[in-house]
This record gives sequence, structure tokens and C-alpha cells, in this order.
Amino acid sequence: MLYIVPTPIGNLNDMTFRAIEVLKEADVILAEDTRKSRNLLSHFDIRFDTLQAYHKFNEHNQLQRFVEMAQAQTVALVTDAGTPGISDPGFLLVRACVKADVEVNTLPGATAFVPALVNSGLPCDRFYFEGFLPHKKGRQKRLQFLANVDQTIVFYESPYRIVKTLTQMGEFFGEERQASVSREISKIYEETLRGTLAELAEHFTKKQPKGEFVIIVDGHKA
Repeated sequence: MLYIVPTPIGNLNDMTFRAIEVLKEADVILAEDTRKSRNLLSHFDIRFDTLQAYHKFNEHNQLQRFVEMAQAQTVALVTDAGTPGISDPGFLLVRACVKADVEVNTLPGATAFVPALVNSGLPCDRFYFEGFLPHKKGRQKRLQFLANVDQTIVFYESPYRIVKTLTQMGEFFGEERQASVSREISKIYEETLRGTLAELAEHFTKKQPKGEFVIIVDGHKA
């Protein structure tokens, strides 16, 4: 059995009772960063001597070993925060386990884009999840495509590129396109700002961006 276990993106009280139970009973816990996961497990009195590293730098060459683990034992996968597989390692392992007839069970739980999307005030009945834009190659082509998507669009971004990204979105989507920016979701300094792309870019040009960001952009209106 492979369990996909979401972990809090901010407030540790967002951890579910079921997630704690699964991690306590797992034979092996695969973690994106064992140091961060050790702190989380300690907080909930979960033993961490079964922790093993699973991240983007070893997931290819260790994949078969991890699948064999899941064939013989109960394995739980966690990442630094949120749901594994959503802009985090996890997809390759899930796909390989499915092919190997290993049962996969994904627990419901924290992921950053859902509260940001609902909190944006923009339509959330249909949406397009983009995640992180390419840093360089293919970035402009991707923005050109997204400019015509008629659904609300969800992006992830770091504090180091938030101003650049909002500015470029204004260039490709139109500066008056409505959007919202949420940062530090479920943490002490959680904040959501709403306005046009131009207004949001100006705000973070004047105020130093901090934290991890979710950008929600209104879809193209015909």
C-alpha cells in the first residue's frame, strides 16, 4: 500500500487526525526533506526512524526500490507542505505503483491553491491549474496561450519572481485583468490582495514580497 499524505502548509492544526494515524502506522515514511518532516513528526509524537528521502533528485534512480517497498510494506509519502504530486514530487511514484498493482490511497488535506482560489472572489466553478510558469524557455509562449484561457487560472510563484510574473501577466493578459494574490496561507501573516494585475504588480514593487504566493487570474472574456 502507498499512502499519499498531505501535510500542513502553515498552521500545524490543519493536520488531519487520519493523516497522523496513517503516519504512525506506516512501515516507511518517504519525505521530500527529512529534516522538515522530522520536526513535523516530532510535533505529533510520530516516530521518525523509518524516514527515507524521496525528492526530485533521487526519484528517478530510486523509483523501483520505492515501488518494491510499497509492494511489501505500508509506505506513506509526504512532502515539505501540502499534497504530494501538486507541484511537488509524487507523480512518478504513484504512476509506477499503479502499474505494479500496488494500491494507492490519497488522503484529502491541505493544498495551497484551493483556499486561495475560493478566497479570490473570482469564479471557481471551473478553473485551470497552471502551477509554476517556466522560468526561461517557453515562458512567453506559455503566457500567450494562457491569455486566451476563459477559465480562472491558478499559478504558484516564489517571492523572487512575483513582481516579474505579475508584470508579464499584465503585458500578455492586459493590465486591467482582475486577479488576486495570496501569500503565507494558513500562517500568521496570511494575506490576500485583490485588484488588477497592474495594481498588484505596483503593490509588490513598493513592498518587499515575502512568503510563497498563489496568483489567481480571471479568465479571458470574449
